[in-house]
Amino acid sequence: MAASAEPAARPPAGRRGTAIAPTVLALGSVSLITDVSSEMVTAVLPLYLVAGLGLSPLGFGLLDGVYNGFSALVRLVGGHFADRGGGRHKSVALFGYGLSALCKPLLLLAATLPTIGMVLAADRTGKGLRTAPRDALISLSSTPATRGRAFGVHRAMDTTGALLGPLAAFLILRATTDGYDAVFTVSFCVAALGVLVLLLFVPRRHGAEQVTAEDSRPAPARPTFRSALALLRRREVRRTTVCALLLGLATVSDSFIYLLLQRRLGVPDQWFALLPLGTAAAFLLLAAPLGRLADRLGSWRVFLAGHAALLAAYGLLLSSWHGSALPYAVLALHGCFYAATDGVLMAAASTAIPQELRSSGLAVVQTGQALARFVCSIGFGAAWTAWGDRTALGAATVALAAGAAVAYAFRPTAPTPAEVVRA
Repeated sequence: MAASAEPAARPPAGRRGTAIAPTVLALGSVSLITDVSSEMVTAVLPLYLVAGLGLSPLGFGLLDGVYNGFSALVRLVGGHFADRGGGRHKSVALFGYGLSALCKPLLLLAATLPTIGMVLAADRTGKGLRTAPRDALISLSSTPATRGRAFGVHRAMDTTGALLGPLAAFLILRATTDGYDAVFTVSFCVAALGVLVLLLFVPRRHGAEQVTAEDSRPAPARPTFRSALALLRRREVRRTTVCALLLGLATVSDSFIYLLLQRRLGVPDQWFALLPLGTAAAFLLLAAPLGRLADRLGSWRVFLAGHAALLAAYGLLLSSWHGSALPYAVLALHGCFYAATDGVLMAAASTAIPQELRSSGLAVVQTGQALARFVCSIGFGAAWTAWGDRTALGAATVALAAGAAVAYAFRPTAPTPAEVVRA
C-alpha cells in the first residue's frame, strides 16, 4: 500500500479489531423483526395469488417483477437522499421501513391484480428506499478487514427473521379460519415493532469506519445523482455492477423455486409456507462463516461459488431424481447461494466506493442487480406459461452458467481486505 496511507487505516490490535459494531447489531435486530413480518407475507403470497386468486404463472411473474422492479427504481433515490444530507442514512431508512409496514394491512383490502400490484409496488418502494442507507451504515461502521464478517452477521440476523416468518405464517394458517387475513394483520404489527426498534436503538450518526488514504479526499458539498452514476467510471465499481447485473438476469425468483418444488413433489397447500424455512436455515448457518471467508479469500471467490451452488440447485430440479432428500438438497443449496452472495456483494462493492457516496454507490450496484432480477421474473413467468416449467428452468440454467463464466472473466481483481491490512 502507498506510504501515504494513514496509520488509522489499520484495525486496532486485539479483540476490538474484530468486534461487530453496536450499529450493526442494532440494524440486525431491526432486520430480524422486519423479516419476520415480510416473510410471513412472502411465504403465503405465491399460493394466495396462484391458488387463491387463480393467477397464471405469467401473471404471477408480472407481480413478482413489480415486487422487485419498484425496489430497483427507488434504490438510487434512497441512496441519494441518504448521502445528500451529509449522512441522513437513518432518516431515509426509517421512512422506508415505515412505508413497508403501512402496506401490510392494505393487502386485506386488495383482491384484484391491479390493486395487489399497487400495494406490492408501495411495499417494494419502502424496501428500495431503506436498503442502500442501511447497508451504508453497516459498511461505515466497519473496517475493511471486518466488513465481510459485519455483513455476514447482519444477514444472519436478518435471516433469523426469514426463518421465523414462514413458521409464524404456517402456525397462523393452521390456527385460524380466515388465515390469510390473520397473516397480513399480524405481519403489520410485527413490522411496526421493527420501525420502533430502529427509531430507538439505531444511532443517527454512525461510528465512522477507519479512514483510508482514498476516503480522506475532500467530499463534494452535496452529492448528486450525476456523481453517483459517475462512480461507474471507476473500473472496480463498473465491473462489480456489470457482474451483478449479468448474474441477476438468470436468478430465478425464490417464489418460483418454491412453486417448482411444490409441483415436483406434490407438496400440500398447507405445507407450502414451510418451504422457505429450508432456504432461511441454510442462509442463517452459513452467512457469518462465509462472510469471514470472504474477508480472508476475497469476496469474488465466495460470490461466484455461491452462484455455483444456485446452478447445482437448478440442476437438481431438472434431474429425474425424486428422492425424499431432494427438497432438503435444493433448499440447502438455495440458502448457500444467498449466504455467499447477498452481504458479500455489498462488502465487495463498499471497498471501491468513497464514504461520501457510500449509500448512493451501493444503490447503483443494487439497482443493476434488482432490475436484472425484474427482467428475469417476467421472462421466466412468460417462458413457464408458453413452454412449461422445465423448459423455462432449463433456459435459466444455461443463462446462469453463461453469466457465471463471463462474470469470472470480468470480475474485479482488487486485493482481499486481509491483503490490504498486511500491506
